[in-house]
Amino acid sequence: MPAPRNIALTVHELEQGEFYWVLMEAAAADGDALHHGAPDDQRHVYEPLEAAHEPYATYSNALVAGVAAMRRLCGADGKATDEARCAALPAGRSL
Repeated sequence: MPAPRNIALTVHELEQGEFYWVLMEAAAADGDALHHGAPDDQRHVYEPLEAAHEPYATYSNALVAGVAAMRRLCGADGKATDEARCAALPAGRSL
């Protein structure tokens, strides 16, 4: 079974009234290995994984759409619906 992935969801308002969800995945900083359960004083570095192509009219609509994208990626319960796909999805690939 693949190790859990550290994926974050955020919403950006790029223009007034235009909200985009963005999924980001933790990346190693300066060539260091990822530290799951790292001390609180360490920063996490994230790289974009997937983002909305079209804007949403509200922050909440973009957030809900981002959650749906995350569920498609790794399942509603956090377990991969397709383990091989979840483990192997490279950064920048469309869902």
